Amino acid sequence: MTNAVRQPTGELALRTVAMPADTNPAGDIFGGWIMSLMDLAAGISAGTRAEGRVATAAVSNLSFLQPVKVGDVVCVYTDIVRTGRSSITLGVEAWVLRRGQGQRVRVTAADFVLVAVDDAGRPRMVPTVGS
Repeated sequence: MTNAVRQPTGELALRTVAMPADTNPAGDIFGGWIMSLMDLAAGISAGTRAEGRVATAAVSNLSFLQPVKVGDVVCVYTDIVRTGRSSITLGVEAWVLRRGQGQRVRVTAADFVLVAVDDAGRPRMVPTVGS
């Protein structure tokens, strides 16, 4: 994925501010912190679509495109690209507003697959749209 994309794809699922506690020794935000935000956003969106509990099954095509700095407003967008029998595949993008201002910059993108699960953690069917 290139960083030439000018607008986020999908819906805003999560927004927060990058804080000093989330930095590495170089002063950049840890990639794992960004990944956890992306996973949380994917879970929110997939859980809404699945009408219940979901579990992350896979993450692929993860690209760190730009560093995230303290004070950046991190916005995570999700786009459901496929719904299977029990799985939901989403494109997830993290964008930042540098110090909360200016143009958005895409910093991370990945594909997430989540599975709808029942209370015992077993896969269950994703409800059809409009049911």
